[in-house]
Amino acid sequence: MKKKPKRIGLAIVGAGRVGLIRGELAARHPEVDWIGLAEINPERGEIVREKCGADFVTTNFRELLSRPEVNAVVVSTDEHLHVDPVVFASERKLPMLIEKPLATDLAESASTLAAIEKSGVDAVIGYTQRFRRRWLVAKEKVKSGALGEVTMVTSRAFMNRLVAIDNYKRSDNRAEVTPMVISGTHALDIVMWLMEAKKPVEVYARSVNKALGPTWQGVDGTGYTITFDDGAIYHGVISWALPEIWPGAVYSLEIGAVGTEGVLTIDDTHRDIVLATNLIQAEGYSPDKRRHVDFLTSYPVGDMALGELRGPMREETNSWLNRVSLGVPTQHATAREGHNRLMLTKAIDLSAKLKRPIKLPITPDDMKQAG
Repeated sequence: MKKKPKRIGLAIVGAGRVGLIRGELAARHPEVDWIGLAEINPERGEIVREKCGADFVTTNFRELLSRPEVNAVVVSTDEHLHVDPVVFASERKLPMLIEKPLATDLAESASTLAAIEKSGVDAVIGYTQRFRRRWLVAKEKVKSGALGEVTMVTSRAFMNRLVAIDNYKRSDNRAEVTPMVISGTHALDIVMWLMEAKKPVEVYARSVNKALGPTWQGVDGTGYTITFDDGAIYHGVISWALPEIWPGAVYSLEIGAVGTEGVLTIDDTHRDIVLATNLIQAEGYSPDKRRHVDFLTSYPVGDMALGELRGPMREETNSWLNRVSLGVPTQHATAREGHNRLMLTKAIDLSAKLKRPIKLPITPDDMKQAG
């Protein structure tokens, strides 16, 4: 007998840029009957309510998550505000799609993961790039053994500094806002996903802070090497201090994987679609500096075309709604994988701070002892 789809009453906690995107997509999904919003800015909440046709809006996420209509949750607040709504939703045993990371503090991430796993709820993390065709193809080739045994992987991520500045402006604890935790985690997740059968055992890293440090007390970029228990290595670099006129709206990434039988290289720099115009462009990642040249498609969530968002966040959102409604498997990162990625980024930052290798995994106590 064919399984009847589960009807969805969706709560969206945080109605910012991503909350709006998820809400508009959910409003078009055939199994979504009801949408509620929790947004601390009442004016923003009303704007998003109108755009996605929400049935309910409040400034209190507990009020929203206590509603009887709610049986699924998107948590899309600022990164440092994820913990409370995730724990509350876990207590109500509501399946969740959580924007990365679980938390910006490792101890809070560990306790949040424990709450999720204790409840048995199905919670996944928004690593949107897993829903792009190129990374799915790369994953399949590595999984099928086309490279033989993978021995070395490299990644390079370059980003316009507008992303960093935006994050520093929104944070009440800039020490927790680093290029690795906020943005480098995307490249890290892709690489660790490709190498999921391997166990990382040590990391060594260095950071620089010449551009963002004086004004924002921030880190420009970080280079790191992760060693695995079988001798394989992963070398990565992330910089989010490129000039504001850098044509990439957000992310420019290159990855190379070498194995005993083959090699796989992926150019995700978006330099294959370049727009140059005399007109001032105001698209991309909330830019306050307008550019005349841009690498199109470099905004990770996707692009507006023919009045709709096209790209990986659309695929990711619809796949998650199908996961909730139909119980189908998806390639979303699990909550445990999300905690693991935060642990690795924290270990990278810790190694850069202490200027020495760090054994993996690290614990919240390791972070406390390091000060």
